Amino acid sequence: MKRMLLAGFAGSLALAVPANAASPFDGTWKGDVASAKLPEKPDVFLLQNGVYTCKTCVPAYSVKADGAFHPIKGQPYFDAASVKVVDAHTTIETHRKKGKVMNTVTATVTPDGKTVHFVFKDMSAPNGKVVEVKGSQTLVAPGPKGSHASSGTWKNDKVESVSDAGITMMLKDDGKSFTMTTPAAISYTAAYGGPAVPIKGDHGGTYAKVAKPDAHTIVETDVRGGKTVGVYTMKIVSDGVMAITSEDTLRGTRTEFTAKRQ
Repeated sequence: MKRMLLAGFAGSLALAVPANAASPFDGTWKGDVASAKLPEKPDVFLLQNGVYTCKTCVPAYSVKADGAFHPIKGQPYFDAASVKVVDAHTTIETHRKKGKVMNTVTATVTPDGKTVHFVFKDMSAPNGKVVEVKGSQTLVAPGPKGSHASSGTWKNDKVESVSDAGITMMLKDDGKSFTMTTPAAISYTAAYGGPAVPIKGDHGGTYAKVAKPDAHTIVETDVRGGKTVGVYTMKIVSDGVMAITSEDTLRGTRTEFTAKRQ
């Protein structure tokens, strides 16, 4: 969920846009949350008999819902998880890596059981900036009898708000290479058509390579462990407006939104 909500939404420090920018990509861009078209593929969770399972996570994992941290294998952005059952409608999941809290997700199901509101807080930024995302999902199919209200199949409904630190990125295209920087200290500079380079500040060990098929389009391909995990297409559609498509190739999902130059 974290990569789908934040892919391409990357921080908010102001950076002056050159008066005569050499490239239409140069400057600070802020994502428009209201324009987001979220993935159609639903999430499936199960909380029953004291065990929480994220069935659609890649890879899927299970953890005791006792509020304590338990080791998790195979997840690039965390190595331990804690799930606390607050009450019959609310849970708090916390992810940690190498002893540092990466993020928390508080999920609250409405009394009728048809909607879950979530608050996601990302504390993984190297410079300490915190990104908060609020949104909701709607119930497609309930969990089994006797399971917690958060169990079931949930479809993305909407993103209600995202901290400024999570929806802005600073871009620079010098004709030979592309630089992306965020206020949360996530950055890379990669040559067009060149090898993948490490994304600085990325805790998952992700690399990025870029291509520029035309003057108004840049494609970033993310690689981890030699495998493509995401493709992000940035296309200038009008002066100061960019359309961004984020494809999560691991889950087979797609997110679309627009960004405006500040």
